[in-house]
Amino acid sequence: MATEGQQHPIKIYFLIWLLLFVFSFFSYLVDYLDLQGNLRWFLIVVFMLLKAGFIVAIFMHMKWERFALIFGILTPPLALVVLMFLMAIESDYAWSTRVVYMGEDPAPKPELPEHMSHKEHGEEIDH
Repeated sequence: MATEGQQHPIKIYFLIWLLLFVFSFFSYLVDYLDLQGNLRWFLIVVFMLLKAGFIVAIFMHMKWERFALIFGILTPPLALVVLMFLMAIESDYAWSTRVVYMGEDPAPKPELPEHMSHKEHGEEIDH
């Protein structure tokens, strides 16, 4: 005896598909309006996460799965995001400490290697 799978109305798939187009439109609108700085990246990440969440929930059928399976699948990526966030905080602290104690310029201008510079011939070229 074969078990039958769940049938979901096709209407929900079309609605989510339309919603994904709306989120993509707003994501492109962020670039079109030439938003800059933290607001730009915040909006891009928010729209990206909304689209990814709807794709996972509806098109990958996670909405209709048991909680244990959802928890088992979504926990590792969330843990990685938390660990990357902690590493970013730590690296910023390490860089700040280096600047304070070693006196390094936080944004040094890169220099040309010796074999590429024209100093040995008495000429200096601005790039």
